[in-house]
Amino acid sequence: MDTLLLSRIQFAANISFHILFPTINIALCWFLLYFRLRHSAVKGTPAAQGWEEAYYLWTKIFALTFALGVVSGITMSFQFGTNWPGYMEKAGNIAGPLLGYEVLTAFFLEATFLGIMLFGRDRVSDRVHLVATMMVAAGTTLSAFWILSLNSWMQTPTGYEMIEGKVHATDWLEVIFNPSFPYRLAHKLLASTLTASFLIAGLSAWQLLRNTANQGTRRALRAAVIAAAVAIPLQIVAGDLHGLNTLEHQPAKIAAIEGIWHTEKSAPLTLFGWPNERERRTDYAIQVPKLASLILAHDINAELKGLNEFPNAHPPVAAVFWSFRVMVGMGVVMLLVSWWCAWALWRDKSFSRLQLWVLTAMTFSGWVSTLAGWYVTEIGRQPFLVYGVLRTADLVAPHPPVMVLSTLIAYLVVYVLLLASYVLVLMYMAQHPTKPTPETPQSPKAATPIGGPA
Repeated sequence: MDTLLLSRIQFAANISFHILFPTINIALCWFLLYFRLRHSAVKGTPAAQGWEEAYYLWTKIFALTFALGVVSGITMSFQFGTNWPGYMEKAGNIAGPLLGYEVLTAFFLEATFLGIMLFGRDRVSDRVHLVATMMVAAGTTLSAFWILSLNSWMQTPTGYEMIEGKVHATDWLEVIFNPSFPYRLAHKLLASTLTASFLIAGLSAWQLLRNTANQGTRRALRAAVIAAAVAIPLQIVAGDLHGLNTLEHQPAKIAAIEGIWHTEKSAPLTLFGWPNERERRTDYAIQVPKLASLILAHDINAELKGLNEFPNAHPPVAAVFWSFRVMVGMGVVMLLVSWWCAWALWRDKSFSRLQLWVLTAMTFSGWVSTLAGWYVTEIGRQPFLVYGVLRTADLVAPHPPVMVLSTLIAYLVVYVLLLASYVLVLMYMAQHPTKPTPETPQSPKAATPIGGPA
């Protein structure tokens, strides 16, 4: 393994760990807002306590997830300077401002209102607390907006010019709203919805199986199942549109995804197989004739470019090929499980013990599909860091391989321990749900500003 490969693996390890937590929180905060709205709508009735308990438990999980996301995000940012200084030197005029906008708008918005959301329940009015929750939810979504804008620009760069080997913006609207950005943003927001939905459903089902449920457990479970059942068909449509966009702008990635080695008309769809890059074929392929052209181009006679059209400029096939199938396979399972449970909820207003076990097993299914989809996106961009503009090999820092390997091992050890700790804490919270303290009215003393009366 040379420095280039080790540096790529190290960044992949960092971003794989980091992306797990924003993927939960982008949508989880909107669930919290829904729980809070429901509580406000039925305040004074027996149902209000249930929504309050659901909000209380999942706010604690949100806070834990938010902390890990921030810490791992800072570590990932350092990678640009330590392992990929060439990227910031060549493309920093684009990446720097977009990352700065994310901090100045989204992160500041989250940080400003997060304290009120977490600790202000009995210190501010219900309306202020509700607004704080809404602002944090908006901040998480705005953060995704800026980060995905930068990532999408790296996939489909527009609105720039090269001056002395460096990228300079010529039109910021074209940079931000580049051709793949709308599809990538929609795909990611729906992926977050599914990830948070199955996390809520899985932990809630686990509470019911362990007899540790509170009044909010079933309410959270029903909301999560309905959200997943609605989001998964929308995700399928968004994925199809994203695929059409990728075919237009990154045909080499599509060729790797489908294992299309040579340009052909009426290309078959390869369901499964074993990509053989040395012989440039897919061994043991199970194919459906003409279906790839129909799905990808919506034309059964369409010609699809093969990998032979991109000599020395296409991604490693096996990693992209299999990651895509893991993502799609998990999506199909999500569709079946969510609709099965939604049907039971509509028909019987409850779930069987088998359904609870299945939902528990699906708790972290969103992580699996998210990572697989992310690998398709990022590995499929290779050998470019900015597609068609900057090659990855030209931007890596010339560290000795042993140095990169040692830090990679250290990262992996820490991340495995943190991830195991996170999962164990979630299970503990689910099995030992604490009830929120009764809301206390503000007294004149409690309302006095810090520093005494004016």
